[in-house]
Amino acid sequence: MFLSERSVLVQGILKDLERRAWYLYCSPEGFYPIAGAMIPWLAAVALIACSVGICLGLFVVPADPQLGEAARIVFIHVPASWVAMLMFLAMAGAAGIGLIFNAQLAAMAAIALAPTGLLFAFFDLWTGSLWDKAISGNWWEWSLSTLSELVLASLYVGFIGFHTAIEDLQRANKAGSWLLLAGVLSVLVNFVAVPSWAAHHQGALPSATGALGLGTFQLASLLAMGLGFIAYGGVAALLRLRCVILEGERQSSWSAPRGASAP
Repeated sequence: MFLSERSVLVQGILKDLERRAWYLYCSPEGFYPIAGAMIPWLAAVALIACSVGICLGLFVVPADPQLGEAARIVFIHVPASWVAMLMFLAMAGAAGIGLIFNAQLAAMAAIALAPTGLLFAFFDLWTGSLWDKAISGNWWEWSLSTLSELVLASLYVGFIGFHTAIEDLQRANKAGSWLLLAGVLSVLVNFVAVPSWAAHHQGALPSATGALGLGTFQLASLLAMGLGFIAYGGVAALLRLRCVILEGERQSSWSAPRGASAP
């Protein structure tokens, strides 16, 4: 009898600790200081990784025999495309969690990620246009990957537009969440388009088999820039998330003393 009561007591304590941990990491109030602690570290990673990637791409990787210095555009273009798709998938995942579990923090995270994801989608389209001009003389090529990236940028704009036009936050979250989940198809199309997309970049991009002859320093530059862009996106999203949290929790007692010094 004594052992049974003790077991029930231990189980109750463990469940209470589990609930407290869930609240700590998954509530706006609990995540606010965690986001603040993560920002300096991500900023340092972004600065170091981008510095390494730029130095390798500009000064170490040799110029392309056919395109010359213009080939260095891919060291911005390709990582920007990776991160634009990755951030959209992160937004769609957060939106799905928000819909299923009615998690307020997840919906806030999707809102915070959107502007930075749109920025990288714009970089991808802009540098892609410069690349098209360098290799074909035209500013725009109607390829499958270009169209899917244009659709991706439009989805970012649509999500931001929902939250701008719809005053009811819950309705805006639901509409934006369904848009994100439907838009995952655009990212999948972009992955399907990778073979033709890689061929379009004439050997400057990595492939899973290494058939495109990617050099060590080229790969290192691409990966470093990709890591730097991801870290920068994390910094921007966390800074914005802290502002969104304070805005959404402005009636809460814990957020009142923080509002003046946000983020």
